[in-house]
Amino acid sequence: MLKKTLTAFTLSFLSLLGNGWAAQPSQKMSDAATGTLQKMIVESGSVTMDLDLNGLNGSSSLVARPVTLQFAAGANSFFSILVFNDLLRGSEPGSMALVPQAEVSDPGYSILAGALGASLKEFVIEKLPSAEASDLVVRDSNTGFTFFNVEGHQYNYDANAKALSITGGRLLISKEFANALGRPADAGATVGKISIGAAMQPIEVQTLVNGETKSVVMPPLRGAAGAEGPTLVSGPDVIVGDLPDMAQFGSNGNFVGLGIATTSCNNGDQPLNWFALPNTDHPVIPQEFYRMSGGVSNNERFEQVGQSWLKHAFTALQGNACNFGCTPGCSGSQLCPGCSDPYSSSLNAGQNGLGSRAWVHPFTGAFPSGARDHTGHVHTGTSHRVTVATSDLDPSQNPGATYFAEAQYVTPHEYSWCQSHPGQCNMFNNASYRQFTVSGVPPNFTFSAVGSTVRTQPAIMVWTGATVNQYQPDPGNDGIFFVGYKVTGPTNGMWHYEYAIYNENLDRGMQSFEVVFPAFPPILNNVGFHAPPQEPGWATTAHLTTRAIAVLPGLSL
Repeated sequence: MLKKTLTAFTLSFLSLLGNGWAAQPSQKMSDAATGTLQKMIVESGSVTMDLDLNGLNGSSSLVARPVTLQFAAGANSFFSILVFNDLLRGSEPGSMALVPQAEVSDPGYSILAGALGASLKEFVIEKLPSAEASDLVVRDSNTGFTFFNVEGHQYNYDANAKALSITGGRLLISKEFANALGRPADAGATVGKISIGAAMQPIEVQTLVNGETKSVVMPPLRGAAGAEGPTLVSGPDVIVGDLPDMAQFGSNGNFVGLGIATTSCNNGDQPLNWFALPNTDHPVIPQEFYRMSGGVSNNERFEQVGQSWLKHAFTALQGNACNFGCTPGCSGSQLCPGCSDPYSSSLNAGQNGLGSRAWVHPFTGAFPSGARDHTGHVHTGTSHRVTVATSDLDPSQNPGATYFAEAQYVTPHEYSWCQSHPGQCNMFNNASYRQFTVSGVPPNFTFSAVGSTVRTQPAIMVWTGATVNQYQPDPGNDGIFFVGYKVTGPTNGMWHYEYAIYNENLDRGMQSFEVVFPAFPPILNNVGFHAPPQEPGWATTAHLTTRAIAVLPGLSL
């Protein structure tokens, strides 16, 4: 059974902590490796910015009133997205030129134009590479000066209209602009919102039939021809190259359902099998969410607050998001060496595409063909997604807390390759994490990435000041787990102990956890436990709640 356990205990003030996707409902997801992959750019469109620079540092001297700026998207802007069988799969770095429309008569406009200068007529919206802190920025196309970072936005694609919309974006003043205004303390302040609507046109179309490319073989993208980059390891090696975004896709009572976008990359020199169901030689993808909080510095404890079922991968798209230098030639049933495959947060939140963790062996990656059975139960807004209690996200209840998303790829191909090539085992670097900020009030939240994705490490490694050790009870035959601990104090003569157990791919799991005290009777206060919400035990999925109580991020005990 696929398990991942992050369990924490606190002694003295002891609290035991636990370890551990809105879909586009009108779109039907297909697992068949037959269909059309389109790379699309902006044909035309419009952009609206509502700006209010009043009140920065308590001053209202800059702008008399809020101002709405209207722009047309530059024709044929190379702001590209990938669409497979009418489903949005991801976006790629690029930019969209903005053409100012008729200037408004509002006097606030001229004051704002004075603050922005000639740049107002040179604006572009740029989609940044995954390693950057922001997904989108608004900057001057000539000078590169960044005025605003965009956070909290969501991508939506209407296949019938070939239309892309980006909504819910908050405009945050950049550090450069804040300094230029003489207001450095206002860097990061929200000063407005942005919305984008664009008609898209395909510039590259790849046709797949039964997993075979029949037309348009994708050439290596940037970095593939002679560019410097990481040396690929021997064998197949799937890693989480990026966690581009996350979003909320439903709610149910005091819980919300989240989705985390994942971009996988083959860091190996051999193609990685990616056969869609009913073939079971493909990766499955668990998603997890964690919170670090408590104590004077808000890093006393590290808890898992959410986990998903497992996304079953289908149809590998041969991109180059990791800049490894994608080697072309694979069909959709394999991920070529150095190549990448994106899954949007909405796709990873698609409930019918998720299967129970209880079916999957976490070390070998083996599972039956019926591991994604959804008969016998009705979906709510949180079913199978990263389910998190609103109380664990509400900023007013968690002041100063930091949050981290994690995802992992578990595949039988790496295990079988390791068995036949003992010196080429790439099974222990499949998890990556990224920090996200949480905004909003129950029951609606938005999430914004902070910094870049930390590749090939589980999120427990970010626990500030903690000691984290890795263990493998049966090398070669079973997986690994981690134990983290942190001791603080004394405060009023008492020490505070926090423990976290993270099961990455150990099939036997952890049946018990014991902390041994000296012979004299210790004084223990506030002993507790925290674990993420678990899915109910539907008979058709063989997911037993009694076995899942101690299960954390990606697997089950």
